[in-house]
Amino acid sequence: MSRAAVTRLLLLVPTTTYRTEDFVEAARRLDVDLVVAAEKPNTLAAALPDHLLTLPFDDPTTAAALMEEYARTRPIAAVVPVDDATTVVGAAIGKVLGLRANAPAAVRATRDKQAMREALARVGVPQPGFAVASVADDPRVAAAGVRYPCVLKPLVLSASRGVIRADTEAEFVRAWERISAILAEPDVQALGAGARKILIEDFVPGIEVALEGMLTDGGLTALAIFDKPDPLDGPFFEETIYVTPSRLPEAVQKAIGDCAARAASALGLSDGPIHVELRTNDAGPWLIELAARSIGGLCSRTLSFGTGMSLEEIILRHALGWPIASLELGRAAAGVMMIPIPRGGVLERVDGLEAARAVPGIEDINISMHLGQHIVPLPEGSAYLGFIFSRAGTPAEAEASLRRAHAGLDFTIR
Repeated sequence: MSRAAVTRLLLLVPTTTYRTEDFVEAARRLDVDLVVAAEKPNTLAAALPDHLLTLPFDDPTTAAALMEEYARTRPIAAVVPVDDATTVVGAAIGKVLGLRANAPAAVRATRDKQAMREALARVGVPQPGFAVASVADDPRVAAAGVRYPCVLKPLVLSASRGVIRADTEAEFVRAWERISAILAEPDVQALGAGARKILIEDFVPGIEVALEGMLTDGGLTALAIFDKPDPLDGPFFEETIYVTPSRLPEAVQKAIGDCAARAASALGLSDGPIHVELRTNDAGPWLIELAARSIGGLCSRTLSFGTGMSLEEIILRHALGWPIASLELGRAAAGVMMIPIPRGGVLERVDGLEAARAVPGIEDINISMHLGQHIVPLPEGSAYLGFIFSRAGTPAEAEASLRRAHAGLDFTIR
């Protein structure tokens, strides 16, 4: 019997994720029997009832019970959540099925910024000073009791949605009111009690980076550190360019990796990918965010390991317990730009694509929003117009190619 007939892998895919195509392609290369579960029924599910499932991602206990029943006749060898919305349910399924997975409580802590901050504080991981308030509180009273500058953010959202810097009491109150409106939206209210709270943090100055890592039995392997050359000082925190390898000194990179490892241990994470956002200054690295999943959007396409293995293939191999030939990054520098939304409205035209794709060093440009789509910028929104990918001999060249290509694009937004 072939390995594909006996190795069944469950992929948990939110309908809103960018990640489906890359993970499905990685599974195809590994020749596994792929089962894909989403939170909404797929139109082809009736024709493929064993391979296209619908699970209640917002009810991990029920989802785990359903998969336990499924696995009685169709054993699952690994479960892989691909995005924030599936990390907790993936951990629950992994625990029930006895698979390589993080403890559900550890993953839940990564999805609740208050729980994460408290866990990190207990072991002294460097992080911003913080406080938590209810949206029912008086923002003017709260504004009088914090240090400035500060950053307000929802407890349960990601991708910088609702994250706002305030330098004065007046700015604090305006930010509070804006975040309260976001938290009142139905999709956010569905996330539970955390949707009624606001996290208030000290603003940490410095250089921001992202670390992509893999945990194995509690040990962290840093796969890549991305520089973020555009300052992220607010008032909103829209990420744009990621470039790897990092241009920071080796000692600083080691300190960043050590900080990420301490944070993962403090949260109780043990296995699988993590994506960590940190700032570094003269005092060293500071932990800003940690997620129990790989890098978001299409940004993983910048990474190539060994002789060309993708990040998604490494994640699947790790979950399956299969050997990984090399975790060494390819020698070329690479970058990605998450194309920012300049203003809200309806996307009507995209001009300059052909010339932008012809810029030396540009590998691809993916416009992920379709014409006619209503687009929403930060802080109310959480998406990007698309992605620009570059590869070059040095990080500086990769960054320059991204900027040149972006400068040649013209978006008509009505």
